[in-house]
Amino acid sequence: MRLFSVAELLALPVRMHGIQLGRPVDVLLDGRGERVVGLELVCGDGARRFLPFAVAVLRPDEIAVESALMLLDERDLAYYRARTRSLGDARLADPRIDEHGLVHGTRTAA
Repeated sequence: MRLFSVAELLALPVRMHGIQLGRPVDVLLDGRGERVVGLELVCGDGARRFLPFAVAVLRPDEIAVESALMLLDERDLAYYRARTRSLGDARLADPRIDEHGLVHGTRTAA
């Protein structure tokens, strides 16, 4: 099982059949901070969109999707932002994410 650091994950382009659609700028987690719900993206048109993690395929050089229709618009992004939390808020030391969206890391004291 491959584990991706946050820096690695945020550096990967989101592509559909080799065409770059955008780049992740944030990782959104479930309420317990244990699983990735989705990624916030900045797309080529400058819009921010939500990519549900369940439809993404993590590869060493990209985050692949089968259709651009999987990228949800800013209204949907706002919905998910209100119901999830940013990975940065999870207070994890050196968090890693596996291809299934499970977050691995040690909680920091705070």
